[in-house]
Amino acid sequence: MACEPGPISDCADGLRVAVRVTPKGRRDAVTGLSEAADGTALITAGVRAPPEGGKANAALVAVLARAWCVPKRAVRIVAGGGSRRKVVHVAGDPAALRPALDGWLAGLSDGKRER
Repeated sequence: MACEPGPISDCADGLRVAVRVTPKGRRDAVTGLSEAADGTALITAGVRAPPEGGKANAALVAVLARAWCVPKRAVRIVAGGGSRRKVVHVAGDPAALRPALDGWLAGLSDGKRER
């Protein structure tokens, strides 16, 4: 099933989130929101791990799971595994996940949420 465009979109079995990650950063954290050259909204994150052997991807999954208060097993990278720009799938009921992630995103865009 195709998902709608945007940083967070609903799918039949969860949510898809567009993310831009910076490996070898200063800290493991969600750093904000940005817009790609094509106009796509992205959540930005940095991880300390290098982009070798899937270490940065594993660190990103851990950062997002912690930020969204979901188990790591519910978060997986479904596109862009070798790229800075990724699509992450959050497994679960979209009707239950969407309000929590929308609230988190609103706090992130207001700058009021600890990342």
